[in-house]
Amino acid sequence: MRIDDQRESSNIEDRRGQRGGGGGGGLGLISLIGSRFGIGGIILAGLLFLLAPAPIKQMLLGLVGGGGGAVQSAPGKMGAPTDLDGQFLARVLGSTEDVWNAEFASGAMAHYGYNGRDYPETTLVAFSGGVGTQCGNATAAVGPFYCPADQKVYIDTTFFQEMKTRFQAPGDFAQAYVIAHEVGHHIQTVIGISEQVMRVRQRGDERLSNAEQVKMELQADCFAGVWGRRLSETTTATGLPRMEAGDLEEGLNAANAIGDDTLQRQARGTVQPESFTHGTSEQRKRWLKKGFETGDPAQCDTFNTASL
Repeated sequence: MRIDDQRESSNIEDRRGQRGGGGGGGLGLISLIGSRFGIGGIILAGLLFLLAPAPIKQMLLGLVGGGGGAVQSAPGKMGAPTDLDGQFLARVLGSTEDVWNAEFASGAMAHYGYNGRDYPETTLVAFSGGVGTQCGNATAAVGPFYCPADQKVYIDTTFFQEMKTRFQAPGDFAQAYVIAHEVGHHIQTVIGISEQVMRVRQRGDERLSNAEQVKMELQADCFAGVWGRRLSETTTATGLPRMEAGDLEEGLNAANAIGDDTLQRQARGTVQPESFTHGTSEQRKRWLKKGFETGDPAQCDTFNTASL
């Protein structure tokens, strides 16, 4: 990827170096939910909080914050950081903003019943070790995630090293794909998809809930592919294409590494399809590639397709 001259987003909140977590709650609500339900559970827990009546919100905040109000780390410094990791985050986020501002302005999200033309940009919070959010406390072990309650993306940049070592998925485009995927969850919150999935989960049918969550994750992969396609259509100030040979393959390799079947096989030696919440490696690759090949958000409608 060639993004050295890419516009840097100012929607970066740098909380690195803080003592992580904020508030009480031991491992924290996000860590507990994440250990049982994965990132999908965190997203839905955040939505439950976001849509709850004010008295319920106050009760939940007391539970996760030890009675001391909202679970929050101290506010971080806003604006593009000056270190290499921070600059990478700011440039990738800036590129997603450029893409989705244009897509929303074109009316591309009307397919999903969303007629707004302005893209409400998300904030990316960089943290180290642990962080407090309106969805609860989280540790770096959770990995990158999106909190619908405060509409922010959270990432500990040490995860990029984990991608290389644990997941065997190196490369700058692979790292950027992770960010673009989380931004995809923000888009889902904006256009109402996340709320739709939450309503299904409220029915209490775990198998159906997991199936809807898989569709949600695959759609976020597809949205990340749309971003990649638009990035590939732009050039640097010197006229070079922003995407280089092998970039897409890096993203597909990362998608393959974090498929439910691959992760379960590595962790347990067996695969339990009924417990999938993100999709198989093949599905994740397929939808990332579909978004990249079509460049059309409407083609990412995983909720109305004959086959995932």
